[in-house]
Amino acid sequence: MAQGLPDLEPLAQTGGRRVELAVAAVRAAIDDGRMKPGVRYSAYQLATSLGVSRTPVREALLRLEEVGLIVFEARQGFRIRLPRSSDIADIFAVRLALELPAVRRAAGAADHGLAEELRAERALMRDAAQTGGEDEFMRHDLRLHDLILEWAGNQRARDIVRGLRETTRLLGASTAERTRSIADIDAEHTPIVDAILAGQPDVAAAAMRDHLVNTGRLLVGQALRDELHPAEPGPDDVDRIWSAAVD
Repeated sequence: MAQGLPDLEPLAQTGGRRVELAVAAVRAAIDDGRMKPGVRYSAYQLATSLGVSRTPVREALLRLEEVGLIVFEARQGFRIRLPRSSDIADIFAVRLALELPAVRRAAGAADHGLAEELRAERALMRDAAQTGGEDEFMRHDLRLHDLILEWAGNQRARDIVRGLRETTRLLGASTAERTRSIADIDAEHTPIVDAILAGQPDVAAAAMRDHLVNTGRLLVGQALRDELHPAEPGPDDVDRIWSAAVD
């Protein structure tokens, strides 16, 4: 039997955004502990609680199922499933395979147009990091990586990485203000951009690798803490998961 849902705020009556708002509402309820992993919830009750029809709620849940955050059960039931550490490691293995050649290519072909766009995006990232706006900062972080992939000229790789980052976002996997500050994340992008602007493909690739490996391993460690709770994962645990996917 499905468990009663906690109190959720009714969604704003904004037609085209109801699916996105429903996704955000479920994510927020998971993040603050109102909805818990393993508990069976009712999609019908969720729609009632959010004050919308079952159609946008069903679409939102399908999106969350696609990235692995929920599991559907019979008769409109679903359970929350926290991201596994191996899922995170797999995502970063693919990102490393695609983004290192991309940044190398962008650095080798950098021109005035790319330089202007990179400088503008970095300025926006720094502003967001200083004001502490995580959502705004992550939008510019996403745009910076996307810009590099765009200039590298591989649209398929760009689409895949964008999808992987959306999956990571929907899974709620973020190191911001958990294992490092927004300022720390921002600083990791400086050597990447500097190397691209200087036309140094090897240096750019090394800096991108450092950034992605650091981010990925921190996220794997966070996911392991959820899996092993109340035990604390050690470096060997992270190494084992990471090496199985990446090395």
